[in-house]
Amino acid sequence: MQLYHQNTNLKFCLRGTGFESKQATGYNCCNETFQYNDREHGIDRMEPSYLKLYRRGELKRRAEALEARLASCDICPRECHVNRLENEHGFCHSGYLPIVSTICDHHGEEPAISGTRGTGAIFFGNCNMRCAYCQNYQISQDPGHQSSKKMDFCTLAQQMIYLQDELGCHNISFISPSHFVPQLVRAVLEAVPMGLRVPIVYNTNAYDSMASLQALDGIVDVYLPDLKYASDTCAAKFSHTADYATRARQAILEMCRQVGDELILDDSGLAQKGLIIRHLILPNGLAGSRDSLTWLVKEVSTKVTVSIMSQYYPSYLASQIPQLRRKISTSEYLDVLKLVDELGLENGWVQEMNAAESYLPHFEHEGHPFAAEQPQI
Repeated sequence: MQLYHQNTNLKFCLRGTGFESKQATGYNCCNETFQYNDREHGIDRMEPSYLKLYRRGELKRRAEALEARLASCDICPRECHVNRLENEHGFCHSGYLPIVSTICDHHGEEPAISGTRGTGAIFFGNCNMRCAYCQNYQISQDPGHQSSKKMDFCTLAQQMIYLQDELGCHNISFISPSHFVPQLVRAVLEAVPMGLRVPIVYNTNAYDSMASLQALDGIVDVYLPDLKYASDTCAAKFSHTADYATRARQAILEMCRQVGDELILDDSGLAQKGLIIRHLILPNGLAGSRDSLTWLVKEVSTKVTVSIMSQYYPSYLASQIPQLRRKISTSEYLDVLKLVDELGLENGWVQEMNAAESYLPHFEHEGHPFAAEQPQI
């Protein structure tokens, strides 16, 4: 099933057919070039920068500093100031231990993330937003059910190694991590001596704290943020997040500062370092596509990698909201594609128009939540 298609004016590609972008076998960080050899799969790749931080003791220092902030939690922009070390709950309904809803090999992400063996997806439970149309609502908007899915750090680290070594995943993706940044860093710290060596992907709604993102500098290899809205008014109405647009733009600029505006790939077309910005087309222009993509071009770069998503489906509460109760139209889809061409964006992917039903997860069912995307054997 081809859900990403080629655009003649962009370096867009079909899933699994390669990606036209700058290739690299190493990158410069703190005046040192890192590289390692994945002997099992015969591919030379860069050494993730978190390994250098671990050797210097910096990874441990950051884990401890982040955990201290949980005593009066300011990990995300909500800044609830509850004591999560004592399992007090704020907006995200989460205490000290990470809530891990699902761990799996995910083959439905962008080609440079999923590759041929999938990304090692770690879905955190709960969320710091309240999107009325969230397709992951079963795990993001049901804190009562998620409370039984706490996981200690050692077990989470072991699961990361399982994804890397047993399933052969190309990277580890932390999904919905904004309220669990200290827990994420602690898990990486414990996983490194177990043998963790693949890139870390931070898959986020972009409602992130600047201080938390700065603490992730050199830990995260690939940032994968959403750019959901251009309007804080729409964000407040449909996601209960009145400062989303402002915060998300600040967050994306910080991510770009850390990893640059060009996606660095290995010889197999897998992301090693960089930024991929997702933009989900919403019905009735609610995402503010023109404003958001114009801002990207003017304030970030025409070289930044974008993922234009047509998979909107009226999940969760959306069927009760007139502006959100339908899928996007063909004209809405084509308008955004024309805009991408008009703005001169150079790198990324576009989902095909029929993507809406193809990405719906089933977190309450037994087995893989994305069973439809599993490779056929």
